[in-house]
Amino acid sequence: MSRFNTESHLRYKTMTLTGQGEITAVPDIAVIRLGVETTGDNLMAIQAENAQLSQSVLHVLKRLGIADLKTYQYVIEKRYDYENGTQVDKGYAVRNILEIRLDNMEQVGMVIDTAVANGANIVEFISFEVSELGAYYQQALNLAVMSAMDKAKSLAELLGLPLNPFPVHIIENSTPPIPYSQNTLSRERTFVTPIEPGNKLIEAFVTIDFNY
Repeated sequence: MSRFNTESHLRYKTMTLTGQGEITAVPDIAVIRLGVETTGDNLMAIQAENAQLSQSVLHVLKRLGIADLKTYQYVIEKRYDYENGTQVDKGYAVRNILEIRLDNMEQVGMVIDTAVANGANIVEFISFEVSELGAYYQQALNLAVMSAMDKAKSLAELLGLPLNPFPVHIIENSTPPIPYSQNTLSRERTFVTPIEPGNKLIEAFVTIDFNY
C-alpha cells in the first residue's frame, strides 16, 4: 500500500508504505494434556478405578524423569443419552487430566505411548511452544520496518526524489502471536508416533509515514 501527500503548504512531502517481516522458529517446548476417563453406574467404584489408573500413569511418567507435570483437570459428570426421545441415565464419568511440559521434542511420542500403555485413555491435545517468542517477534518487527524503508528508498530513486526518506510515524499493525500452536487429539489412541512439532511462522506488519 502506498499513499502520497503533495500539498504545497506542507514543508515535506509524505509517502505512506507498509512493511512485512517474518521469522521461522522451531518450537522447543511441548505441552501435553492426557489422562484417564472411567465410566459406570457406581460412582465410588469408577472413582477408585480412575485413581488407580491415574496413579499408574503418574508413576510411570515420574520414572521417565518428567518433573514438570501437574493435575490440569478433575471432573465428575453425570452421563445421559436419548433413546426414542426419552432421556436415559448412563451413569457417571470421572476424568483426571495431567499436564506435562517437555523441553525435549524427541520425547513427545514416547511419553504419550508410555502413558497410554499404562492406563491413559485420553490425549486431549499437544501444544508446541517457542520459549523466546517475544524475541522472535521483535526480529520479525525489525524486518517489517526494514521492508518499508527499502520500499521508500526504491520509490524515491524511481521518482527522482531525495534518496534518504525518513520515517516520521510508525504504526504496528500486528500483535505478538500466541505462545503455542495446538493440535487437538481424540480421546482414543489415534495418534501416530513420532509426532512432529513443525515450524512456527512469526509475522509482523507495519505502516510507516516517510517524509522526503
